[in-house]
Amino acid sequence: MAETGETSQRIWVVDDDRSVRFVLSTALREAGYAVDGFDSAASALQALAVRTLPDLLFTDVRMPGDDGLVLLDRLKAAHPQLPVIVMSAYTDVASTAGAFRGGAHEFLSKPFDLDDAVALAARALPETGVPAPAPAAAAAEGRTELIGDTPAMRALFRVIGRLAQAPLSVLINGETGTGKELVARALHNESPRARNPFVALNTAAIPSELLESELFGHEAGAFTGAAKRHIGRFEQADGGTLFLDEIGDMPLPLQTRLLRVLAENEFFRVGGRELIRVDVRVIAATHQDLEALVEQGRFRADLLHRLDVVRLQLPPLRERRADVPRLAENFLAVAARKLDMPPKRLSPAAMEALRRHDWPGNVRELENVCWRLAALAPAEIIDADDIEVALARGGQRQRRRDEGEWDTQLAAWAQQRLGEGAEGLHAEARERFDKTLLEVALQFTQGRRAEAAARLGVGRNTVTRKLGPGRRRR
Repeated sequence: MAETGETSQRIWVVDDDRSVRFVLSTALREAGYAVDGFDSAASALQALAVRTLPDLLFTDVRMPGDDGLVLLDRLKAAHPQLPVIVMSAYTDVASTAGAFRGGAHEFLSKPFDLDDAVALAARALPETGVPAPAPAAAAAEGRTELIGDTPAMRALFRVIGRLAQAPLSVLINGETGTGKELVARALHNESPRARNPFVALNTAAIPSELLESELFGHEAGAFTGAAKRHIGRFEQADGGTLFLDEIGDMPLPLQTRLLRVLAENEFFRVGGRELIRVDVRVIAATHQDLEALVEQGRFRADLLHRLDVVRLQLPPLRERRADVPRLAENFLAVAARKLDMPPKRLSPAAMEALRRHDWPGNVRELENVCWRLAALAPAEIIDADDIEVALARGGQRQRRRDEGEWDTQLAAWAQQRLGEGAEGLHAEARERFDKTLLEVALQFTQGRRAEAAARLGVGRNTVTRKLGPGRRRR
């Protein structure tokens, strides 16, 4: 398992249950410790022969091969000073008595509260141990990771721990900014493929005419501008994981080719004749309703079934508001370090303002707000007024971004209609624009035509003329 950070205090977690290893290791890392995980007593003992002794070790009792009590006996015989915490879901007399008889520092019953486990680790470590780190110290490593203590996030951590080992395709659903790529990276980092590449590609960010080459590569001379061979993302990810973000935006012809690669693990580069074989785990993500896209004929049903072996639904930030304080403190600390500025702290009123916000942009929006606060808030203590200013600026940028997307969609519609040979496009666009705008205004005013006309800056007769007399009047 990958090590995280550099600290004098190192903890080993020995448990054959990957979900337990992942969740406990994540909580301990977030508390500032360096953590290594092992799936058996044998693997931990092998590591002890070549690596530095940890400062603390957690071990499960019931594992394949030698159980945790056998490991405890061997550790205490060779390293009596090493504190060992024994974990078990079986809190019978034999297990607890055997653990303490063997020299265990403490017995931790499963399921356990992660905060209690981290507190227990702090008590078990030598008195010279590192206390719970301040936000700036935690950010020194500059890690970007999944953070959360809410039930939804703990459930997600458990699922990641179980899924990481299984060589299954995973489809991640979630709103923009919920951390889909972080989940994909966690699935890769906790898997047997962790030492091999993790390659990410946002399919919506690549022009459709270039996406095939980006995925599968091309040979020199395959098309105008192809001066040399290009290795695509599938080949780059061989032996590892390929993360395809916004899979719902992939063009239909490429969906067909992707389906074939997923089924056969082989393909040709664009313009190539050499059959390329790869071993790649594909993790896909989208914020869209793929079933609806299938019904609209915009996404292949067979590709959805191939990708959707296991589906993870990420909760939006507004549904886990209790995680906002920890996330905000982490982002502020990271921003302070990268900006080389003194760290800033949130007042209780500022923290409450962050909790109340709905976060339509989710964790990414919160991160952006924290960066603005780190750079622009005038005092060391951030207050509620600073939050209001930062959120207002973000809202203005969001509105500009939405307006830009509207322009882009309008341009795409016009290009399509012109390509179809349509005439009188201006009149068609105006009719659709007027009708949509008036419909929305009437919904907003609950059918009150006079108010809708006033809000739009048009006469009431205009509303009647364009929508007809059949709508409800008020």
